[in-house]
Amino acid sequence: MWKYEKKLEYPINIKNKDLKMAKALLEQYGGPNGEFAASLRYLNQRYTMPDEKGYALLNDIGTEELAHVEMIATMVVQLMKGASVEELMASGLTAQYVGHDHAIFPTDANGVPFTSAYFATTGDWNADLTEDMAAEQKARAVYEHLMDMTNDPDLLAPLSFLRQREVVHFERFKELRDYYLKKFNQKNV
Repeated sequence: MWKYEKKLEYPINIKNKDLKMAKALLEQYGGPNGEFAASLRYLNQRYTMPDEKGYALLNDIGTEELAHVEMIATMVVQLMKGASVEELMASGLTAQYVGHDHAIFPTDANGVPFTSAYFATTGDWNADLTEDMAAEQKARAVYEHLMDMTNDPDLLAPLSFLRQREVVHFERFKELRDYYLKKFNQKNV
């Protein structure tokens, strides 16, 4: 079903330590609008799509979101590389260090652990695809906020790539929703 290539979807090679940015990026790792939540949302919703077209699209985007989880984790680890306990504490990563040292753990930027309550699935294709479009827009906005927080080109390039993928995913979900509205002769509500 999947073919895993042992490389990131977009290359990441961050040279400068930036603990505040590492903490902020956790929002896209384990936060409610992050990549982990998106992946699980789409991989669960695929089962209640009305046909193979919907199943396939949610499967494809859900698995791509797993690649984005890997990218975010790589960025966080590279941004934290070599940080002392004192530096982690000064940057607001005390709880992260106490529970996980320099390891990655799915939390948001405030340290709130990931919960399955973050991904919605209703069994109604229209509600789910509308939720998916909103989720992609929220993720795009978060990436834009993250990009506003840095001028490091090693960080801006992968953030820009991820932001653009959110735009593409939004468009694919919209196309699928429009297709179903026409197919089932429903009004665009």
